[in-house]
Order: sequence, then structure tokens, then C-alpha cells
Amino acid sequence: MDVSNETAERVDLRRPLVDREKKPPLEVGLESVLTESSLPYRRRVYLGVCIEIKLLFRLALPAILVYLVNSGMGISARIFAGRLGSNELAAASIGNSSFNLVYALMLGMGSAVETLCGQAYGAHRYEMLGIYLQRATLVLALVGLPMTVLYTFSYPILLLLGEPKKVSYMGSLYIAGLIPQIFAYAINFTAQKFLQAQSVVAPSAYISAAALLLQISLTWVTVYVMNMGLMGIAYVLTISWWFIVGAQTLYITFSIRFRETWTGLSSRSFDGLWSFFKLSAGSAVMICLEMWYSQILVLLAGLLNDPALSLDSLSICMSISALSFMVSVGFNAAASVRTSNELGAGNPKSVLFSAWTATFVSFLISVVEALAVIASRDYVSYIFTSDADVAKAVSDLCPFLAVTIILNGIQPVLSGVAVGCGWQTYVAYVNVGCYYIVGIPVGCILGFTFNYQAKGIWTGMIGGTLMQTLILLYVTYRTDWDKEVETAKKRLDMWDDVKESRQNS
Repeated sequence: MDVSNETAERVDLRRPLVDREKKPPLEVGLESVLTESSLPYRRRVYLGVCIEIKLLFRLALPAILVYLVNSGMGISARIFAGRLGSNELAAASIGNSSFNLVYALMLGMGSAVETLCGQAYGAHRYEMLGIYLQRATLVLALVGLPMTVLYTFSYPILLLLGEPKKVSYMGSLYIAGLIPQIFAYAINFTAQKFLQAQSVVAPSAYISAAALLLQISLTWVTVYVMNMGLMGIAYVLTISWWFIVGAQTLYITFSIRFRETWTGLSSRSFDGLWSFFKLSAGSAVMICLEMWYSQILVLLAGLLNDPALSLDSLSICMSISALSFMVSVGFNAAASVRTSNELGAGNPKSVLFSAWTATFVSFLISVVEALAVIASRDYVSYIFTSDADVAKAVSDLCPFLAVTIILNGIQPVLSGVAVGCGWQTYVAYVNVGCYYIVGIPVGCILGFTFNYQAKGIWTGMIGGTLMQTLILLYVTYRTDWDKEVETAKKRLDMWDDVKESRQNS
């Protein structure tokens, strides 16, 4: 009998996923192919790549759409605000930028759910996913309380930061309309990670797309029909986020595909909140440090000799970089899910293979994006502005942008692997060292002391990202994945209060 046909039978992707007597077929397929000694090495790699590529894109493409749509909601709010006037645009920009703090915080803390739910799902401890979801939501909601107080006093804070009085006042009103979003984030990001851990990503993309259409339609009504102005834009943005929360909650509650992972509200979700908070805090620090890094580049540009030109050119470059970064973020989510699932399932070879496959695919895509940027370097800025000086400045910065895009094609995927393994605290320390001890100081020295201006600042920050990427590559290469499987098992045993309750019953 042909060995490859026998292996193909073993890799039957159509079998039921929730069969308790067997491992999920996708896990069996990849691990069995990689350990099938009777198959030639190249054949094993080929079959493994076919399986993994299908899994990666099935996870990554909807995740990319989700993040693009979420970004589009903030962009559309600024577009409508700009139609009202320059002060309204400034107020909306300040408000949305201010909310990036809590967005990054909640997104980062939600990564703890990604680690635990992904590993629990891979280990078939399905009951614990709902408990982790509830614990994480409680922790994030509690963290949202002091954030609510902070944003309540946004007016004096904006004045303290040197913003004009009128813009500060309008911005504080806009922020007040966004405050309920804090708790929408707390529920949304935990639910999103709960779904991703089970490789359920497409519904979130559909829900987010519907929310964007709803937001654009309602904002048009509130601005042009009801004349609610800036506050109408804020209210609609908040309503749109709560629409996402409501739709995801209904989907999780009533869909039969979650009958084993969501069994309803439980008092056990109140146990171990402090331990869960500590795990979430490491995730939050890791994500926040990464998201703030590029923002600091723009802030430093405002201190250069020609701040207007520097800010305009860097803003255009950062907008292009942010667009390409969404692709990498999609692969970040896919790599995290695949890593945590395979670790929980006890498949060390699959973890390693999945990590390198995701990294290589994302790298190839980023190289294509970088080449496209270089090819259009003299024209790309005209999408944003007709200023010839800005266009020349953007053209000069495009090589730096291309390098950044390539690094951003690797680093987020490795961070996704780290989240899947539960290395968030370690990566947070790496981020502090590479970004804030090396990257930013070196950029300031090159930009201001040696007068390389924006190029100098960007070179230093590229150096920090390169250093972090090399460290993560080395750590991933040197990791003992058999040991990581054991670590994941111990982590799940520590958190699995279901097992303890069964023994006591």
C-alpha cells in the first residue's frame, strides 16, 4: 500500500472536531506527517507546508480584516469630524489618540486569554475556555474603572499637556462620549481571543464589517440630519463597538459549536483573579510598549528643525507602515493560535514547524510590500498630499520605510509565537531594552546630535526593532519545544480548577 495514501487517510480534514476519543484531525495530520519516518524528508516538509499554509491563511485573513475594520472605524470618525471643521478634526484626533492608551492596554491584557484558551483547547480541556473568558472579562472590566476616572478628567490633563483651550474642551467632550468603549473593549478583546483559540475567526470579521457599515450610516445621520456634531460622532462610535460586543456575545451564547467551551456563567470565574491579573499585566506591557514605539517617532519629529515637513512626511510613512502592519498582525494572531493549540495538544514538532512557516510566509509578503513601496517612492505620497516638498521628503524616507516593513513582517509573528507560549513577561523586558534603552536613545543621538534629522531618529528605532527581532529569532531557534509542551501542561494543571473540583466531588 502506498505510504503517502495511508498518510493522507490519516490526515482526514473532514472528521468531527470535537471527538473526545481522538485528537482534532488537524493536529493529528501535521504531527503525524512530521513524525512519519517512512516518508522522505522532502515529502514530509511538503505535506506539512500544505497543511500549515491552509490553517494559517484560514486564521490570518479574517484576522487582518478585523483589524483593518477596527482601524477604519476610527479613521471614518476623523473624516466626518474633518467635515465639521478644523477644531472638530483636532478634537477627534486627540480623542482617538488618547484612547489608543486604553485600546493597547485592553488588547494586551486580552493576550493572556489567547495563551490559556489556546493551550486548553489544544489539550481538550474545553470546559476551562469559558472560565478563562469570564475571568479575563472581570479583570479587564476592573482595570477599566480607573481608566474611566482618568478619562473623566481629560480636560485638565489636555490643558496640562499644552493643548489649546478650545480644542481641549471639545476633545474632552468627545472623550466623554467614548468612555463606555472602555468596557466594550474589555468584553470584545476577551471574546475575540476566546474565538481565535478555537480557530473561529471569520464570524468576528463579518461582525466587524457590519459594525463599520452601521457606524458610517449612523454617523451620516447624526451629523447631517440630526445636527449632533462632534458628540454624535462619538456616540455612534461607542454604539458601533457595543454592537460588536452584543453580536459576539449572542454568537458565543447560542451557537452549538461552543456547547463544550461555553457552559454559561460560573462562580468559579471569580477564583484566581489576582493571578490572572499578573499574567495579563505582562501581556499588556508587551503590547503597549510595541504600539507606543512608533508613536514616539512621530512625537520626536515635532522637535526637529522643520517640524511641519518632518511630521507630514513621517505621518504619511507611518500610515503606509500601519496598513502593511495589519497583514503582520493577522499572522501574529494565526501564529499565536497555532502555537498555543499545538503546545496544549503536546505536539512539539508541529509547534516548531508552525512557528517557522508563519514567520517565513509573513516575511515573503513583507518583502513584496517593501519592493512595492520602493517602486512607488516618488508617487505614493500624492495619495495623501499634493505638496512637492512633502513628496520629496517621503521619497527620501522610503528606504527606511521598506526596512521597517520587512522587520514588521517578522517581529509580530515571533511575538505571536511568544504569546502562544506564554512568554509575554520575558518579551516585555526585551521590548524595554531594545526599544527604550537602545532604539530611542540612539535615534535621538543620530537625529539631534549628529543632525541626521528624521532619518537619524528612524535609523535608531530600526536598530531597536532589528535587535528585538534577532533576539526573538534566537530564542525561538534555541527553544526546547518538548520542554515547552511540559510547561504548558503544568500551566494548565495550575489553572484547571475543574480537575480539582472533580476530585473533591
